[in-house]
Parts: sequence; C-alpha cells; structure tokens
Amino acid sequence: MSLMSKGGARAALGVLLALGSLLASAAVWRQRGTSTPSQGEPPFDPLAQALASGSTVANREAPIPSMCYTKTEGVSNPCWTCHTGGVGFNTMDDESLQAEYAFSDVGLLNQWSNLFTDRSEAMKAISDDEVLRYIREDNYAPLRESLMRRPGGFKGWVPDLDLSRGFDAEGFAKDGSGWRAVRYKPFLGTFWPTNGSTDDVFIRLPDAFRRDAGGQPSREVYRLNLAILEAAMTVDPAQLDAAKSRRRVEPVDERAGGVDLDGDGVLSRGVEVVRGLPTHYAGAAAKVPVRRDFYPRGVEFLHTVRYVDPDAPALLSARMKEVRYSRKDEEYAGDQVMAFYGAEQEKKMRNRLPAFPGTPELGLINEFGWRLQGFIEDAKGRLRVQTMEEHVFCMGCHTNLGVTVDQTFGFPRKVPGREGWRHQDLRGIADVPQAGHAKPEVLTYFERVKGGDEFRANEELLTRFFADGKVDEASVRRAAAGGDKDLAWLLTPSRERALALGRAYMALVREQGFTKGRDTLVAPPTNVLPSVENGSTGLEDAGLIFEDGRLHLAWE
Repeated sequence: MSLMSKGGARAALGVLLALGSLLASAAVWRQRGTSTPSQGEPPFDPLAQALASGSTVANREAPIPSMCYTKTEGVSNPCWTCHTGGVGFNTMDDESLQAEYAFSDVGLLNQWSNLFTDRSEAMKAISDDEVLRYIREDNYAPLRESLMRRPGGFKGWVPDLDLSRGFDAEGFAKDGSGWRAVRYKPFLGTFWPTNGSTDDVFIRLPDAFRRDAGGQPSREVYRLNLAILEAAMTVDPAQLDAAKSRRRVEPVDERAGGVDLDGDGVLSRGVEVVRGLPTHYAGAAAKVPVRRDFYPRGVEFLHTVRYVDPDAPALLSARMKEVRYSRKDEEYAGDQVMAFYGAEQEKKMRNRLPAFPGTPELGLINEFGWRLQGFIEDAKGRLRVQTMEEHVFCMGCHTNLGVTVDQTFGFPRKVPGREGWRHQDLRGIADVPQAGHAKPEVLTYFERVKGGDEFRANEELLTRFFADGKVDEASVRRAAAGGDKDLAWLLTPSRERALALGRAYMALVREQGFTKGRDTLVAPPTNVLPSVENGSTGLEDAGLIFEDGRLHLAWE
C-alpha cells in the first residue's frame, strides 16, 4: 500500500471515528431526555428562569391549592382529608374550613385558571408513542449535571441521590449517599395514579445517626435509628401515653446501639417490635432526644412526582414532573410549635397574606423550621429551579394544615417493617383504615367525596365504583386487608386514561403556565368555583362535617 493510500485510509478512519463519536453523543443526549445542543448554544442553566422572574409573586394566595375551590354543593366533602380536628402537637384544628369558605379578600378569586382551559386540541396533536417516548426519558440525571457544572456554582441543594445505581434489598441507595427508599400508602386524591401522577419518597438522617458511638459508619446503628424514628412518627393520635404504643419495625440489633426497643430487659438481635419510645436515639446520636411526632433537626426528604407509565411494574415513569427536597433546619419545643399554630390562626383571622423568607436558589423556609426547594419541567422537559411564586405554591400544604405530622405527609404513612423500606410500589399494599376508623380509607374517601378526586372529575373511577351514583362497597372492599386485590388494582388507571393524563400534562408543560395551576386533568372539571363568596359550604347542614381525618393508619 502506498503512503498516499495509507494516509487516505487513516483519514477515512478518522472521519468514521468522529462520526461515530458524534452519533454516540447524540444518543446519550436523547437517552437523557435533553435535546442535542447546537453549536454555539450555551449550556442549559436550571436557575435562569427563576432568576429572570425575580421575586415576583402575582398570586399572593398561591399556598391555597386548587382543591379548596371545589363545589361541595352540600353533598361532597373532600376537605376532611386536610382540615381536621387537632392531632397531637398539630393544634391547627382547622375542621371549621369544612363548614365555611373563609378566604382572604385576595383568595376569593380562583386564580388557578388552568382549571378552566380546554387543552383538547393540543392533546390531539400528541400521539401515544410520543407520550411513551417522552415519559421514559430521564431528566433527573441531566439536572444534577447541569447544576454541578453551572458557572458560579449553585448554592442550593444539588440532587445527590444517584438513581441510576438503584437500591439494595434493604432500600438503601447503592451510591453510599445515605438515602433510603420509603414505601408508603399515598395520600388521598391527587397523589393516586388514577388522577395523573405517581411519586416516591426517600429519607436521610444526619451523619451522626449513621455512626456508632465510636464515630464509625454503621448500617446497624442507622437501621436502629430509623426504626426509632418510624415508631416516633406513627403513634396513634388516640394513644395519649406513648409508653403504651407499639410499632412493628424491620428486624434490628438492639446491641448495636445499646437500646432496649421491645422492653424485655434484654439487648437482642432480630427485634421487630418497638414498645413505647426510647428516650434518645443511638450511636453517635445518643444525645439527641426522641420526640413523639417530631423529626430530629437535619432530617432530609426527597420527593419526586412523576408521570404514570402504564407499562412500568410500579407505574413510575423515568421522567419527573417535579423534584421536591425538604430539610428540617430548626427544631422547636412543643409549646413553641403550638404557638406557631396559634399565630397561623390569628393571621387568617386578621386577613394577613402569607409570606416566606428565602430564594428559589436556597429554597423557602416556613415558621416550623423546614426549608423546601423544588424543581419542575421547563418547556423542553428539562428540570429547572422553580420560580419564587412556584415555590410559594408548595408552602401551603407543608405549613398550616391540620392533618400533617411535623409538616409532612408520606413518612407517617410508611408500610410497617421491612416491607416499608424499598422503592415505592402499590402492589401488595392493602386499603387499611385511618387510625380510629372502621372502614378502609379509600372506601371512606369515596363515600364522603362522592367521587375519586376532589373535583369528582375522574369519570373512570365513577364508572368502576359508583354504579347509579352510589359507592359499590363490595367491589372497593376487595382491596382491603384480607381481600383478593390491593391498592394497585384499586387506583391504577386504564392504559387509555394514563396516556390521556400524560398528554394533558405535556400540554401544560409546553405552556409553562404553572403559576396558573399544575393539576393533571383530561378536561376542565365542572365542580370547581371560579370565585367564592365566604360563608357556608352547606356541609354542616347536611351533617357532613368530619373531625377524624388522620395521616396515621391502622395497619394491624
């Protein structure tokens, strides 16, 4: 072969290698759910949209969720799920909001105008295949990369859970980050897959809770402390004496932390019951007191909201609608917490509008010491930092609701024992009652709401379980404990509905009008008020006020 032919061969090989590299790069971008950047296009900045919007909060009552504008018409009460009588140290005691509309002057106008927008034409333009391709793209890993390489850095929380590496058999993240997956019964209504979203929750305790008394990393001590926390956050509100409480937990080794959890006077391995509550946590956290209904300072939660993938075993899509992070920065005494609730009630009576310190980059802080930060899709499906107003939307449900336990929803609803320490999956979870209730929780919701969502707009559930307008109790009870079905059967949408819900939210994402609402709806609901006149909801006259709403569940 001549020198020229060898040179030509090398040149051709170089072209092929370059072309292969380019194609591989494009494939990686497609897999990550991010469009291939064009030449000269600056790197995506997840903070740019939040910075551009500044501190503007057009809707000063953004903390009021859209569900509060439902038409109760004296027959449907979805309000009981959030607004209830005092529960432990949560003394918000806001069940009166079931009986009357009590909005501020600003809140009288329903500013969630997306509820009234017909997106049927936009939805028709999105095929089933396009929905499936879209929801199966990963937009979480690119968010991590974009934040880490952002010029000038990012001062807020950077997602440090590597989901691509997965979790071990005990639910611990394989990346060594300390995050652990929690399996739980989803909160009522909006967070059911049949209503458009799936979600999952992860918890991480501070470093000291993951070390033994000598300061060395210890999974046994970490598991022990998580078992103690599980027991502390799930005590039945009706049990006034926590010393008489009982919680089934994963098998733990009491000897690892020198804590007698089952109260038998002997430190043993394989203990699966916590009787009462120990005075302190274990290991390097031995000086931290255990407090019923309160998390220790520094606890973190990661909550992702996703599309419904009809072909995924647990329905969780790869693509995320939102990534929500919270950390407890401050811990207050019980009397201080009750004083905060009193102050919240006074603010409402004085018609004072809510305000929260913080920034989109650092997150917003509520009165109870929690810092919340959120990410949401941009018009191209990339996760970006929420704007100030979008952050304010998140604060209402995690600040002043009567039903929350230390401002949280998911962890107090954890499946007991080892079955509650793995990635979220509704299969095998029974529809157990709320604490103090006789009937299964979903059945109770159906009976009180007269539908499968707050707006009674889920036609599929109405067709399945509301023959002649009445709940088919026998069918719903099939998912109860001892029945032949489970929550997955009860709350999974049909493939057709799952894809329609995906199309509806994709259309909303492309509009980027989240300050007008982020509800996933196939069509505008009819049972929603465009504006409100304060006064009776009609529910009290109908005898439909319930003071027994609880996050806590009667698992056994």
